[in-house]
Amino acid sequence: QVQLVESGGGLVQPGGSLRLSCAATGGIFMVSTMRWYRQTPGTQRELVAGITHGGNTNYADSVKGRFTISRDNAENTVALQMNSLKPEDTAVYYCNADVRASLFSFFANYWGQGTQVTVSS
Repeated sequence: QVQLVESGGGLVQPGGSLRLSCAATGGIFMVSTMRWYRQTPGTQRELVAGITHGGNTNYADSVKGRFTISRDNAENTVALQMNSLKPEDTAVYYCNADVRASLFSFFANYWGQGTQVTVSS
């Protein structure tokens, strides 16, 4: 069974850095696009960054120049390097991926459990 397991959240001061990681585990044939979303209480989940299997990336305007998404296709992992963090980056961050479990299955979308990032002095 496919699972996305996240790590790396925590408390950091404004201007600091954090690195989030996410590993897709279980029976996996291929992982297509991988993404990071974030959500604060009372708001909709928003896309932070995405990366295709070939390495094409996209970012929310609010994080461009500060966050970098990367992936390791051999390990089925994705990371989000977050620099120059601001209090408004505080949120629960979720990993998301399109995964094909076998040669004979279609891609399905999966979510991680979320990891809290708090930016505060």
